[in-house]
Amino acid sequence: MSQTVRDAVRTLMRTWELTTVFGNPGSTELGFLADWPDDFRYVLGLQESSVVAMADAFAQLSGNAAVVSVHSAGGLGHGLGNLVTAFHNRAPLVVIAGQQSRSLLPGDPFLGALDPTEFPKPYVKWSYQPARAEDVPAAFARAYLLATQAPRGPVFLSVPADDWDQPAQVVQTRPRIADPAPDGNALAVVAAALDASERPALVVGAAVDGDDAVGVAVALAEKTRAAVWAAPFSARSSFPEDHALFSGFLRPNRAGVAAALAGYDCVVVLGAPAFTYHVVTGEGPQLPPVYVLSDDPQLLARAAGVGVLSPQRTGIARLTELVHDTERTAPAPRRRPERLPDPAPGEPLSGAFVYQTIADLLPPNALVVEEAPTNRQDMQEHLPITAPGRGFLTMSSGVLGYGLPAAVGAALAEPGRPVLAVLGDGGSMYGIQALWTAAQQQTSVVFVILDNGEYAAVRKHAVRSGAEKVPGIELGGLDFAELARGMGCAAHRISTAAELRAGLTGALASAAPTVLHVRL
Repeated sequence: MSQTVRDAVRTLMRTWELTTVFGNPGSTELGFLADWPDDFRYVLGLQESSVVAMADAFAQLSGNAAVVSVHSAGGLGHGLGNLVTAFHNRAPLVVIAGQQSRSLLPGDPFLGALDPTEFPKPYVKWSYQPARAEDVPAAFARAYLLATQAPRGPVFLSVPADDWDQPAQVVQTRPRIADPAPDGNALAVVAAALDASERPALVVGAAVDGDDAVGVAVALAEKTRAAVWAAPFSARSSFPEDHALFSGFLRPNRAGVAAALAGYDCVVVLGAPAFTYHVVTGEGPQLPPVYVLSDDPQLLARAAGVGVLSPQRTGIARLTELVHDTERTAPAPRRRPERLPDPAPGEPLSGAFVYQTIADLLPPNALVVEEAPTNRQDMQEHLPITAPGRGFLTMSSGVLGYGLPAAVGAALAEPGRPVLAVLGDGGSMYGIQALWTAAQQQTSVVFVILDNGEYAAVRKHAVRSGAEKVPGIELGGLDFAELARGMGCAAHRISTAAELRAGLTGALASAAPTVLHVRL
């Protein structure tokens, strides 16, 4: 029997170890799903936004691309919010949407995707619908190589429903595209600037951890005795936050960044934009000379500094070799906050106390997934991420609905590792369906939902901007414990320090997914 398009694509998927597929099926995907192989795993999500977020975290932690199957235009539309996040997270996803059968397309059929390749732009690296069924395998191969090529990110294929059963030729697999070699001359300029500096600083972004370069970043900081700052809105932890050289987190505004960096005479930004801002402020003091290492030409073109095209691991390692040993004085260690006492009887829990308690009980090899923007500064003060890489994930887009399903995808990528997600009540409701997948896949994730009864981040912005009588901020009446139990997870309501400690201890020891509904 001749080989079909489906056979050819599955051969490629096996070769590239893409046998885990995240999806939510529809009629136009049946050709892709038919005769599902026993060596493939299909992870069902109950809404495409959750599907994309699960695949995002899975891809980031597995070091490979992840395949996502969504339904025509509607399913892709549901997933677009987290596709925006995947783009900013640089998650290598191959998103395949079913298109209506080719013979029906001239008549604008039911479930047909109009202009399918335009729909996900600009939040994909490449978007394509093959002109012929026989071109689908080659298009899949190109999609995979583009998704995993620096800078990594999602790609999109629209495949008509009747293409999968058509005959196809074998497509030769090729190795992934290697990262570009760093420019030695450009790195020598950065090294000379560091050698001449009296007060250097490094700013680390998500791409450092994404390239498994935390160890070499620590070596560079220690050799140069540079202060190390986390970039604004970094979606990963790229430097151990208990290290003596770690100085804190840059704020996402021009004046805040300028004030924090004003005391340095040379700033080297590793794997991050220079810089990401969120609110309008004054200019602040003038920035010192800035040098930026990135494998993303677009980022370098807009960065406020001298750009060096380089992957992180090889570039930082080479830079560490080039700089000279120094006798300069190391910066003063970051001041840590005082320990918080237990709340008095009847006093509500605070986000800061919850994070302090998590820090007390969290296993050292745990992964923290976070989407609680209102309490992020509490996390940064009271829950230091100390893992030497791959210890933290969040969304860099600001699009809610990532954290809960991402924790499920992370647990599927690293099933033997403790995963704890800290989530806001508002953000949790964007991806609550993923609790069902957590239970079905038997992932031992601990979901800590911080319930303050409102979109508190929006309220803070309203107060800051002087906006009054803003509607749609107050929540309330959400019972996350009952929602969790209804989808097959264990759950506990938490309102005291003793309940929090007992709930966390039990949940971390359990093999079942557990939701802790914490009222603040």
